[in-house]
Amino acid sequence: MIRAASAAAFALFLALGAGPARADALPPPVAQALARAGIPPAAAALYLRAVDAGRPSAVFNASQPMNPASTMKLVTAFAALELLGPAYTWRTEAYLAGRLQGDVLEGDLVLKGHGDPKLTIENFWLFLRSLRARGLREVRGDLVLDRSFFDLPEHDPAKFDGEAHRPYNVGADALLVNFKAVRFSFLPGEAGVSVVPEPRLATLEVAASVAARDGACGDWRAGIRVDLQPTSGGARAGFSGTMPASCGERVWNLAPLAPNAYVLGVFKSLWQELGGTLAGGVRDGRAIAGAKPFATFESPAAAEVLRDMNKFSNNAMARQVFLTLSAETLKLPGRYDRSARVVKSWLEARKLDLPELAIENGAGLSRSDRISAEGMGRLLVAAFHSPVMPEFIATMPLVAYDGTMRRRLKLEGVAGHAHIKGGSLNDVRTAAGYVLDRNGDRHAVTFFVNHPNAHASQAAQDALLKWVHDAGR
Repeated sequence: MIRAASAAAFALFLALGAGPARADALPPPVAQALARAGIPPAAAALYLRAVDAGRPSAVFNASQPMNPASTMKLVTAFAALELLGPAYTWRTEAYLAGRLQGDVLEGDLVLKGHGDPKLTIENFWLFLRSLRARGLREVRGDLVLDRSFFDLPEHDPAKFDGEAHRPYNVGADALLVNFKAVRFSFLPGEAGVSVVPEPRLATLEVAASVAARDGACGDWRAGIRVDLQPTSGGARAGFSGTMPASCGERVWNLAPLAPNAYVLGVFKSLWQELGGTLAGGVRDGRAIAGAKPFATFESPAAAEVLRDMNKFSNNAMARQVFLTLSAETLKLPGRYDRSARVVKSWLEARKLDLPELAIENGAGLSRSDRISAEGMGRLLVAAFHSPVMPEFIATMPLVAYDGTMRRRLKLEGVAGHAHIKGGSLNDVRTAAGYVLDRNGDRHAVTFFVNHPNAHASQAAQDALLKWVHDAGR
């Protein structure tokens, strides 16, 4: 129960003008920051409630369905923790479609994915290392990829915003390796700028003619031209132009390869390093029904995966988790529409009526997603009273310390006293999570802005978090 003295202090704080005099008004510091940003109050929504209180302490436009951007990942994370469990793990399996004679496979190697959101280059290497440890060295057939755990339409990475090669636009994949991303390091030196890809892929050609120049760093990528073109075996990445030498080493993450070409490229490079060979190419297929896996790799536990997903707002991971909800709950191949129905059924079973909820892919990278500030706030309160509360809160960035909030409010009292998930799209800025006030009482906070000037609303977000924390004075 919230302490009576603390509740009275919070009410007095509101009444004396440090906050709004009415429950249906924005706090003055927030309203003032929005006005300075040119954002009308009608474009914002607020829901504030102590986690042990029966009703909100401040609301504004709270019942209006709005685009929540990446705060939608909180819905996905809470559902995953309750439906899958904090200890749930994702499997990746290897099957031998042929006879293993000594260390030679006379046939195909089948890799079957179960949607692992964190099959990073390091984990994939560990998986392949386990195949070598079991005696496999030479594969004389093809690499066959079984993605049947998910049932997905063709993905257009350029559909959302035209940025086809940005890693946040990578589509879901039951066998998603390393988020299908390549980390290009730009290293200025006396002979120019070297461009080094990681991982090095057998299916990716890299050509670079970038010169180092004098001048301040600024937007270091502005002078670099990128040319990404498909090839018969994968892709070619060309970089030209100039970058300031004063920038030092810089990194540019891109997703230049089609899914199969990426997996083949990573496999061949790592397999060769491990002393293995692959004679064939890559193709889609299925593992033999009822066959026993030759080797199985398990992901980290869901609680750890969800921390990475939310703290760094990883869209690819969120899509994987969201699709897993229907694949595991319904025992059918994961689909976005099925997972949306699973989430709504789960909310209804929890007596969380959110009729306005529209969830497309679980990541918030959507123009059609909708939830009200009140709906998100009530979900946060419910999550606080759930058995998975510790794991849920731990998924959110700690203000001023880590994740996407690590640079915010560093010198303020609220630093280290709020777990907040932010959201950002063109015309959308959002924040949702928990703030611990000066009396040690915790509040669920949701703040949405949907407006062309939303990009200028960070000061209003920060003002709200400080205002809630300082309410304990």
